[in-house]
Amino acid sequence: MLDVNGLRMHVTTTGEGPPVLLLHGFPDTHAVWRKQVGVLAAAGYRVLAPDLRGYGRTEAPGGVFDYTLVKLRSDIIGLLDALEIPKVRLIGHDWGGIIGWQIAALVPQRVERFVTLSTGHPSAIAQAGLLQHLRMTYVLGFVLPGIAEHALRAGDWFLLRQFTSEPGQAEIWKRDLSAPGRLTAALNYYRANLNMSFPHSYPRVKVPVMGLWSDRDPALGERQMQDSARYVESGFRFERIRDADHWLQLTAHERVNALLLDFLGSRASPV
Repeated sequence: MLDVNGLRMHVTTTGEGPPVLLLHGFPDTHAVWRKQVGVLAAAGYRVLAPDLRGYGRTEAPGGVFDYTLVKLRSDIIGLLDALEIPKVRLIGHDWGGIIGWQIAALVPQRVERFVTLSTGHPSAIAQAGLLQHLRMTYVLGFVLPGIAEHALRAGDWFLLRQFTSEPGQAEIWKRDLSAPGRLTAALNYYRANLNMSFPHSYPRVKVPVMGLWSDRDPALGERQMQDSARYVESGFRFERIRDADHWLQLTAHERVNALLLDFLGSRASPV
C-alpha cells in the first residue's frame, strides 16, 4: 500500500529487473493480469500491477470528478515517483489503455515503450466512423446514476456475466464490485470523462507502440486500432488476435504473452 496522489493505492510487485507496469480497465482489478505476471517475471522483469483508483484494495473517492483522466494519469506518475522508477515499459487494457495513451503522449519521458490492448489512440477512436460510435452506445447507459448500478446488479449480475467467456471471471467481478461504493466508482470512469475520453485532436506519441486487438471484441473495432498508426511517430505495430473476446489477456493469454515478450525488448536495456 502506497500513498499516491492523495489516496492509498494497492500495487503488487513480482520479480526483479527492468520495470513493467500493467494497467487494468473496467471492471477489473490487478488480478486480470494473472496470466501475464508470472510469465513476465520469469523473463526477468519487475512486474508492477496496481489496482487503479476505485478498484480492488485501492481507495475509492466518492465524487464523480475524482475519476477524471487528469487524476488517473497523475496516479500512475505518482506511483512511479513513489517507487523511484524513472522510466517504465507500460501495458494497458481498456481504461488502462486510455490512461497509457495519455501518459505516452503527455509524459513520454517516463515511458520506454507502450503496449495497448483493445483501445486505440483516443483520436483514432473518435474518428473511427459511425459503426465504432454505435459499438459504444452502451456508455450512454453506464453514465446514468443509479440506473446503471441497478441494471448491472439485476438478475445476479446477469449483464456482467455476458461480458466474458473466461471461466470464473464473472464471479471475480461480482465479488469485487459488490463491496460498498465499488460499482459506482468503476462507472465514474465513464461519467467523469464522457466528453474528454476520445478527442478528435490529441498529441502524437513519440515512443514505440504495439496495439493488440481481438476479433471478438464487441465494443472496439479493428479500424480504431489500425488507424492508431497515424498518431505514433516511433513505430506502431498492430497485431490481430483471433478467437478472443475483449479480455484477450485471459482468453488468448499464450499468444498475448508471446507478443509482449517479443515487443518489450531485451530486459538488459536501460530504463
